[in-house]
Amino acid sequence: MVARIKQENSNPFQRVEVDGITIDIVENALGNARNEMDAVLFRTAMSPGIREQGDAFPMIATCDGKMIVGQFGSFITGFLRSYDGEIEEGDVFLTNDPYLCSGAVSHLPDWLVLMPIFKDGRVINYAAMFGHMSDVGGKVPGSLPTNASSIWEEGIRIPPVKLYRRGEMNSDMLDVILHNVRMPRWNRSDLNAIVAACRTAGKRCVELAERFGDDVFYSAQQEMLERTHRAMKEVISRVVPEHRQEFEDYICDDGAGLGPYTLRCALWREGDKAIFDFEGTDPQAPSSVNFYVNEEMFKIFFGALTISLFDPAILLNDGFYDLVEVRIPQGSILKPNFPAALSCRTHLLGRIFDMMGGLLGQSTPQAMNAAGFSDSPHFMYSGYDQQGEWFQLFQIGFGGIPGRPVGDGPDGHSLWPGFTNVPNEFVEAYFPLRIETYETLADSGGAGLHRGGNGLRVAYRLLVDGEVSIHDDRWLTYPWGVNGGAPGARSRKELIRADGTRQMLPAKCDNIQVKAGDLVLFDTWGGGGWGDPLQRDPTKILSDIHKGLVSVEGARRYGVVITDGLVDDVATCALREVMAAERCEIQLFDRGGTLDELKARCLAETGLPAPTTPSWA
Repeated sequence: MVARIKQENSNPFQRVEVDGITIDIVENALGNARNEMDAVLFRTAMSPGIREQGDAFPMIATCDGKMIVGQFGSFITGFLRSYDGEIEEGDVFLTNDPYLCSGAVSHLPDWLVLMPIFKDGRVINYAAMFGHMSDVGGKVPGSLPTNASSIWEEGIRIPPVKLYRRGEMNSDMLDVILHNVRMPRWNRSDLNAIVAACRTAGKRCVELAERFGDDVFYSAQQEMLERTHRAMKEVISRVVPEHRQEFEDYICDDGAGLGPYTLRCALWREGDKAIFDFEGTDPQAPSSVNFYVNEEMFKIFFGALTISLFDPAILLNDGFYDLVEVRIPQGSILKPNFPAALSCRTHLLGRIFDMMGGLLGQSTPQAMNAAGFSDSPHFMYSGYDQQGEWFQLFQIGFGGIPGRPVGDGPDGHSLWPGFTNVPNEFVEAYFPLRIETYETLADSGGAGLHRGGNGLRVAYRLLVDGEVSIHDDRWLTYPWGVNGGAPGARSRKELIRADGTRQMLPAKCDNIQVKAGDLVLFDTWGGGGWGDPLQRDPTKILSDIHKGLVSVEGARRYGVVITDGLVDDVATCALREVMAAERCEIQLFDRGGTLDELKARCLAETGLPAPTTPSWA
């Protein structure tokens, strides 16, 4: 199968010489167009997840489908290879099925819109954006059922279809789709906003082509791709070794009592090409924590990480894909077989970044980050409010960014840099709850020369009876520290009933029945520390204490003694000498113990039973 693009103008674009200034203008103009896509979306969407937090991702691609600006890489070449139909001017495509787009979106709540951009009878670019819908049907409000055993339980599946055909909306089809979701008004508004954002990108691309000429605009984009290719080739040669190095990390459980699940990856370089091989990663889970990894998406993650670490001046685009090879075993938790459930894939998606950091850092420890807030934990609350109207809250939690070679990790930040916090006033105005606490958790960041960022505590006072779902991780394993830094603190969830009884909640749970007056404590985890804590300047510790980021007792993790609100220099020097003499040899990674040790201590330290090791015999 291959898509058939109907173009009145069949003349190919001509490659021409373009000066550097024009390339820079085009590059920045396309970057601004991407930002404008976000602006249009945030001003016209309705759901808090998209409108307030920004859980949507735009992209502009070249006429042959390569991402020129964006975040998750391009899936358009795969779409063009697999779509068995015609593509015409005015068409707008919609899909949400990971299995039918090779993981370009990785669970059903992400609705993906793709639009060819025509000018003078031929395609000059593509625009696309996907956004997380608050609900797409399925067995639980929010459409992220922890205990789903197949994708059929997770919501409505939309194959690649034409939402608009030659400019005319397929309203009957959309009505059928929205009939299967719990929040149809929000979904319709968010979808319209995504389409409007893509059309904005289309308008800007046409304007640029008119300004510079089609061939110059085309050639400038090709130069941008080639420039990134040259830069990434140099970066890969410097940071990816020819010898094989390995790393493994985990997600703590699958929400069904099994865990941890192991992700294992090897990295080496063959010539100019970086090879990532996930052989040894655990098989797929029976629940919904599986993550269908799109290899092209993984490449862009690798590009984003290496660019941010080693050369932030490089433009992130698809130009370097031939320099990376990704090998993922079929049937593994990172490439499950249809119809495996996928809705709660967020934990694995985030852990991929820790994996890459652990791999790359072994050759260049001085440039290595610790493990951080590699997740987007979800809090969901639904029911009927005081007026008898259905409500549904979907909120993403923030946590501690890891300690870094250049300094401390930020406190209470998102995994995705573009995400923003939903103002508490907004949440309280639109949902029947009060947020009684919103604060950083002192000492939750790992101790180090550079401190890991602290996690957050959000206390939700629920004002009506309803149902709660929670999706999080790192409650058993720790976000590891590096180069002598200590691990960050774990996550923790607790339900305090209105009558005062307390209940520890699993990190992944659905259908928790709550009553008016109940309080949910939602604690996220901190980032790992970087470097020897005993080398941290005591004046920085004192400053952290004044800011509420480190406690007086927590200062002793750094060998710092505080007396009467000041650093006791003599006692600090003595304590640091004792701690340095008693500790073991500094390790590159500090995971807080082996898996067996963490499981043995699990109930005492977390209040929850240890998960059972998965078996596939």
